[in-house]
Amino acid sequence: MEKWFNVGKIVNTHGIKGEVRVVSKTDFADERYTPGNVLYLFMPDKDEPIELTVETHRTHKSFNLLTFKGYGNVNDVEKMKGGILKVPESQLGELEENEFYFHEIIGCLVCTTKGEEIGKIREILTPGANDVWVVKGKGGKDILIPYIEQIVKKVDVKEKIILIEPMEGLLS
Repeated sequence: MEKWFNVGKIVNTHGIKGEVRVVSKTDFADERYTPGNVLYLFMPDKDEPIELTVETHRTHKSFNLLTFKGYGNVNDVEKMKGGILKVPESQLGELEENEFYFHEIIGCLVCTTKGEEIGKIREILTPGANDVWVVKGKGGKDILIPYIEQIVKKVDVKEKIILIEPMEGLLS
């Protein structure tokens, strides 16, 4: 069964020529929305996704504006509002060394380099300079692990294990 990954949500139309406003959920907007790329539209009331080919892409304010081949006016795209644009796992690109997709990190078991089990990553926050992994600790308490070289020593997404060297006060 194919796994799907959210790249954006169509929140409105823009103008009368079939453009839609997309709130992007991808770090690779320029790559995902390149003319000729195929995206899949998932609508809440439909069982099957609709295959769409990007015709144009531009940014306006905080939105990505897209048009799709075969959808040339506002009446064609009005019914797409509220839909989620996704790509199949097969379209995910290769990342650089020490870069990971969120879905690869969430669910990983975090242990110290001394073998102490901390818990599983349940969420990733992106507040600024570095990501912060939210780990559900043994006592049910959330532990925040900054994804920085001084702390995260090894990431094995295949085995779903991450080794950390906690700095003083991190686990208390």
